[in-house]
Amino acid sequence: MNTNEIKQRINSNSYSFLIENEHLGNNIILLTTGGSHAYGTQVATSDLDIRGIAIERPQERLGLATFKQFENRETDTVIYALRKYVDLILNCNPNVIEMLGTKEEHLFICTPEAQFFRDNIYLFLSKKAIHSFGGYATAQLRRLQNALARDTYPEAEKEQHILNSIKTSLMTVSDKYVELTDGALNLYIDKSHRPEVETEIFMDISLTHYPLRDFKNIYADMHNIVHEYGKLNHRNSKKDELHLNKHAMHLIRLLIMGTEILEGKGVNTFRENDREFLLSIRDGKWSYQQIFEMVDKYEKKFKYAADNTTLPKNPDYNTVQEVLIEMYKKHYKI
Repeated sequence: MNTNEIKQRINSNSYSFLIENEHLGNNIILLTTGGSHAYGTQVATSDLDIRGIAIERPQERLGLATFKQFENRETDTVIYALRKYVDLILNCNPNVIEMLGTKEEHLFICTPEAQFFRDNIYLFLSKKAIHSFGGYATAQLRRLQNALARDTYPEAEKEQHILNSIKTSLMTVSDKYVELTDGALNLYIDKSHRPEVETEIFMDISLTHYPLRDFKNIYADMHNIVHEYGKLNHRNSKKDELHLNKHAMHLIRLLIMGTEILEGKGVNTFRENDREFLLSIRDGKWSYQQIFEMVDKYEKKFKYAADNTTLPKNPDYNTVQEVLIEMYKKHYKI
């Protein structure tokens, strides 16, 4: 699907919600592609993902009403409220930061406010990208390894994969919950008391005055990882081969994009120079052993970029706040 075909699709009745929904319409400041079309890795069967940002109505910023995002699953469309989008991008969330790096011809709506974000993306970039891009990439790697481990790896090594996935998830705790102090939650593998397995994951917890709901959510995150791994035992191997190859492709893409960000090269969502290479991974032209060797190479590049990045520890919160205030004042004419 080329750009003109995408525009025709967006202007069809299937996307009438972009005009008719009370949160969207003239409130949309950015509308662009997401997923494979944004990366340039689409194939004939690829779905069209549309992503965007909308400024909240006055009652949703100044009153009691709330609006955080709009989602239409039939068309794979997600429109974030401006404040939620900024919260996510300040943490260098890969799924939203890529919206500021799509190619120009995929900007179906781009108001001066959105263009300011694209032109001044450095305001949002920080060393948080180390954990966000590295964490997402590692999660893809663990998913791939865990799926392959189902049939070939010893039980103890499978348990280690689960533990690694949980530890990766915990790296971003401070982005969502009250930060855990060092030693508050210690996870490790030890001899199991259960007769059916030799080893399993244990935890030591030392918490004082920690919010119960935050801990409940952290535990839920860990539980979901264990649960998702268990679902692999029921996977359809032929169907999942394509899924695993897609995981591998996105793993490499995330490491490349994350490295570029840490090197100060900005956000380059459309992978023009990497397209054929990434598609070759998706198409299964590399063995998993070769993919793991690639991952090792790109992880080393990512780590070097992380160790030597000139990005600040945190984004420029003060400037972003001032920009947001001015945007809302101008939009609300106050």
